[in-house]
Amino acid sequence: MTNNNQKNASYIYNKNKNNYNLKPNLYINKSKKFFNFYNAIIALTKRLYLQIYRRPSTLIAGILQPLLWLILFSALYQNAPITLFAKNIKYREFLNPGIVIFTAFTGSMNAGLPIIFDREFGFFNRLIVSPLKYKTSLMLSCLLYIWTITIFQIIVITNYSIIFFKTIPSPYYIYNILFLSTLIIFNSATISISLSFILPGHIEFLAFLLVTNLPILFSSTALAPLSFMPYWLQIAACINPLTYAIEILRHTYLKIQQGNENYIIETIWINLNLNQSIIILVISNIINLLLVSYLIKYKYE
Repeated sequence: MTNNNQKNASYIYNKNKNNYNLKPNLYINKSKKFFNFYNAIIALTKRLYLQIYRRPSTLIAGILQPLLWLILFSALYQNAPITLFAKNIKYREFLNPGIVIFTAFTGSMNAGLPIIFDREFGFFNRLIVSPLKYKTSLMLSCLLYIWTITIFQIIVITNYSIIFFKTIPSPYYIYNILFLSTLIIFNSATISISLSFILPGHIEFLAFLLVTNLPILFSSTALAPLSFMPYWLQIAACINPLTYAIEILRHTYLKIQQGNENYIIETIWINLNLNQSIIILVISNIINLLLVSYLIKYKYE
């Protein structure tokens, strides 16, 4: 027996034969697999952090874009009647939860960019042929990287709102920001990673982001409530996952009850309360994670 096999074995005393037998130690094998999986994720994530450190333009742009949206739209509708959107609030207070969730969406949609550039430069082929046992570590490293970067951007946006709008959010609201942003980040990032495996190059990928960003923003309740929308746009908004995250966060921040106290999303065909909206977001995340995991295994295993 070789040295490697001896390391992964344990001596078991056999009373009947009065000797010791070698038997595989399953605990050692499982722990070794876990540490290999963990080390692969850490190594791949560290490489992505080095990329953003050397080229921080993506990080800066991800902070400036939602800040501009928040400043410009708050200034544009600052003279709107207080009772126009909800009870006794200003438009910037109505807008703030929408900008936070939209920041999570736009930041997480860049999760597939490192993969698609690696494919074009040939580095991704080296990763595939390398002794990388668990191909899902590619997806998990991208998710971990984009989550930390996007959460940092959201923290900057939230601090700006606290300083310039002089609003002090509750700890429960901060918790909801982190929780809902995480759901949206994982939801959008898995879609982005899937696209990075399907689309032929970064030009098509960037074109997709350019075409879809604004329609997804305007088909949610980030800028206006559901009651302002025509029926066909209300249907699109109810399909959009951003709507559920925005309304949950807005309900927490402003304590708004839209008509019925039990519902935070209320239309002529669907009424959803807080728990139902969270369940929809969680199910959407699970489906996307399963799809991207299957896609990686199907294409590269």
